[in-house]
Amino acid sequence: MPERVVIVGGGFAGLGVARRLERRLPDADVRLVSPDDYMLYLPLLPQVAAGVLPPTAVTASLTRRLTRATFVPGRVIGVDLDRRRVVSTSITGRREILDYDRLVLAPGSITRTMDIPGLREYGRGMKTLAEAQFLRDHVLGQLELANASDDPDERALRCRFVVVGGGYAGVETAANLELMTSGLARRFHRLDPSQVQWHLVQHGAQLMPELGPRLGEDTRQVLLRRGVHVHLRTSLASADDCSVTLSDGRRLETNTLVWTAGVSPNPLVSRLGVDSEEGRLVVGADFAVPGHPEVFALGDCAAVPDLVAGNGAVCPPTAQHATRQAPVAADNVVASLRGRRPRRYRHRDLGLVVDLGGPDAVAKPLHLDLSGRPAQIVTRGYHLVAMGAPVAMARVAGNWALHAVAGNSSVRLGFLTRSSGRLAEFEHTDDYLTPEQACEAAEQGGDPVPGATADVPTTTGPADRAR
Repeated sequence: MPERVVIVGGGFAGLGVARRLERRLPDADVRLVSPDDYMLYLPLLPQVAAGVLPPTAVTASLTRRLTRATFVPGRVIGVDLDRRRVVSTSITGRREILDYDRLVLAPGSITRTMDIPGLREYGRGMKTLAEAQFLRDHVLGQLELANASDDPDERALRCRFVVVGGGYAGVETAANLELMTSGLARRFHRLDPSQVQWHLVQHGAQLMPELGPRLGEDTRQVLLRRGVHVHLRTSLASADDCSVTLSDGRRLETNTLVWTAGVSPNPLVSRLGVDSEEGRLVVGADFAVPGHPEVFALGDCAAVPDLVAGNGAVCPPTAQHATRQAPVAADNVVASLRGRRPRRYRHRDLGLVVDLGGPDAVAKPLHLDLSGRPAQIVTRGYHLVAMGAPVAMARVAGNWALHAVAGNSSVRLGFLTRSSGRLAEFEHTDDYLTPEQACEAAEQGGDPVPGATADVPTTTGPADRAR
């Protein structure tokens, strides 16, 4: 019977582990479970929302990248650690069971929301490809409606956009979309470009504190020159369908609230019944889960010790670490199956890069502060190399060149006809199973979820097929 390895998640970490195991365990039954059939390059998502890059340019097809491993389209909602079984929901709605000898957990993270009145109902995220494309459609629609309106109050409402979160995602989203709207507003003959306002709300004293005070201030100055209103030491108090209220009492009338204030580990982590640290699984430097040597966790969902920083620090949830953790985790899966000694993960951070659109960027490669054109060269070069796939690199580079020559497109794709694209539609966090529920589901086998299609077969592991 071939060794069974189940990988949860198709991001940088999950796909990296699968591709490594294809070479190291050519005869194993390796299955990668993910609701999406692509790996998303998250750092370039703001450029998708701004129309600089098409959605396909920032993805890598899982079926194209995997040669021996089996891609299972579904979402893992529970794990029975005692019986070594994974419970997932297929994209058809059918519940499926997968047996494993080794389990690799890399489900990534979700948007971190807070108990703020109106946030989930009226806020928009920037964590998934669909959210980025919905946001683009929405912003374009607001400009078109403002141009068609004769009511000055409605125009002001639709031309004001608020982004909450002064980290990398928030800054890049506000910077890139501001460039898009300021350029497109000139094409609407009834719309004054000066009416278009972008507000960036940050609870801290500076933007992107991880980059240090100098680059944080350089970023703020770039945004201010473009007309973006930067609100520091301010947070969101509440939101409704036509306004947001800030912690200082100011009320901004707007139809657009974009929430980018951090991420949280996938809810699956908190339902496993094992130790966690601020929502991330506690693991060793070899990625093994204490008490369960057959289970490994890495990426955004795992608190992997940072051996370089020391003093009990853990690796930050970045694409850079997820990419480099993957081959070590895969080698340790092989080592555990072969009775060999595992490797410990150690990586020195290479720095951070932030693309502000146009010629502007800030970067901190190897602790060197850069801004402007030099930072832009470093930033875009890093993104191309980090994508890894030659086809994806060519798509991105080609679209950057095309955008520099032809500018932005003002075409909506029609997503908003029947959907709102808000957080409440995209963040599914209430259907994950507790350890007891996962155990019960594993005993029952592949029972359909209510409303599921009845003729879709249940996926089982080789052990079940043999029985």
